[in-house]
Amino acid sequence: MLILAATPIGNLGDASPRLMETLHTADIIVAEDTRVAKSLLRALKITTAATFVSANEHTESQVTREVLNAAKDLTVVVVSDAGMPLVSDPGYVLVSAAREQGIPISVIPGPSAGVSALAVSGLPTDRFVHEGFVPKKGRTGYLEGLAEEKRTMVFFESPHRLASTLRDMADVWGAKRAACVAREITKLFEEIAWGTLEELADRFSGVVKGEIVIVVAGAPAASTDMAAAVLEVTELVGRGVQLSLACATVAKRTGISKRELYQASLDASA
Repeated sequence: MLILAATPIGNLGDASPRLMETLHTADIIVAEDTRVAKSLLRALKITTAATFVSANEHTESQVTREVLNAAKDLTVVVVSDAGMPLVSDPGYVLVSAAREQGIPISVIPGPSAGVSALAVSGLPTDRFVHEGFVPKKGRTGYLEGLAEEKRTMVFFESPHRLASTLRDMADVWGAKRAACVAREITKLFEEIAWGTLEELADRFSGVVKGEIVIVVAGAPAASTDMAAAVLEVTELVGRGVQLSLACATVAKRTGISKRELYQASLDASA
């Protein structure tokens, strides 16, 4: 059997009795980083005779056959460094292959940074999309592709890119778009910050540490606000203000995406 087991994302008290018993009795523990997994077991005072196997983004394909052959007769437990395996972490190759081979698959649910941040964000939770890590390159095009997304969006980001990502989001989606930054969830220095993208970019403009989740409201429903904003841009341009600056000024005040406003203004003047 293959068991996917969620591990604590910070607070060891979140480890369920079922998780602890499963790790204790496992035959094989497949971990993203075996050092982290062994450290977790020591911290939880779990003894095990299991064999540890590393399956990260570089090795997962190589160890899949070996692991699944073992899973036909033994109990194989898959863990990530923290949280639920496969959620922006390795494990998909293993699970997909196990399903194709008819190997039983079970799951031990537990902590998830993305879902936890969504819950405390105060933003709509009835429909949401988990986007994982924001790409390092081509971020503007990536964010533009999500400009019309109506569902609440959940992102992971590294602390040293947090401020620039929030600024990019504000630039593409509008400075007044509601958002939440959850830092170090369940850990000693947990911080939950609410505000607009512009406010959060200013708040986290200094040195930031820890694990970061960004939750952003979906795109607002289209309304006549765009027409009024285009008219305001037209009036500014008529007074000699450059089109890009006029769009930036109106977008910041209204929360409308500067890029959408710029295109709408061009269309209106054509």
